[in-house]
Amino acid sequence: MVVSIDKAVYLDGYKIKFDFSDGVSQTVDFESFLKSAKNPMTKKYLDKEEFKSFSIEYGDIVWNDYELCFPIWDLHEGNI
Repeated sequence: MVVSIDKAVYLDGYKIKFDFSDGVSQTVDFESFLKSAKNPMTKKYLDKEEFKSFSIEYGDIVWNDYELCFPIWDLHEGNI
């Protein structure tokens, strides 16, 4: 079964709630990932306005034309 993201809603801080095509919902907190990042292109998403600028493209969450993206299955499992 191919799983995709149907919906992603910004909650607060660095949390996003995902609804997946298989009916699973998962809330993922990206804060520790972003704070521990070494790459300045990733760290820029600590700016909450940048972080909230995600979109869903082809069932995947992306920021700024795939500058930042994550494996769907990891998000589905709540792991990043």
